[in-house]
Amino acid sequence: MAVFEGSFDRSGSQRFAIVIGRFNDLITTKLLAGCQDCLKRHGVDVDPQGRQVDYVWVPGSFEIPTVARQLALSQRYDAVICLGAVIRGQTPHFDYVCAEVSKGIAAASFQTGVPVVFGIVTTDTMQQALERAGIKSNLGWNYAMSALEMASLMEQVKAIAPGADGPLALGALPPTLAEA
Repeated sequence: MAVFEGSFDRSGSQRFAIVIGRFNDLITTKLLAGCQDCLKRHGVDVDPQGRQVDYVWVPGSFEIPTVARQLALSQRYDAVICLGAVIRGQTPHFDYVCAEVSKGIAAASFQTGVPVVFGIVTTDTMQQALERAGIKSNLGWNYAMSALEMASLMEQVKAIAPGADGPLALGALPPTLAEA
């Protein structure tokens, strides 16, 4: 049997999309900076005018899954990184937004076969969000690492799985099961 693991050394040819929510941009711009730093240190050209990373700004975290899914459906990217910040207030709005965003991002990845990284900071306070966006550590770096690793891993998986280049049609079976 084989063991498959993502690596971080083939990023020079990979393409990424980063979807960033403008709401709470004090946090999201710091997450973006950490994400870009990681990608750059792993050989990715993060220049918006370059050919490896496209940046898409959306109003807030709730809008991220729709755009991430469209980008993943294009099959142009090896991974899509979603960056946002949802900070608890005094209403249940936080719970609804967090639940829908997490489900939407997971669905985008599952439906398209493209890694869509959940980089949404969900905190009780602005202080906690700031800590996750650079005061203590910058989770943007971690989200980029996940994207690099998953892009590499999916490249390996697609090489051994026939028809894994795009989303499977609903009801379609992999060739090994269809032949049985």
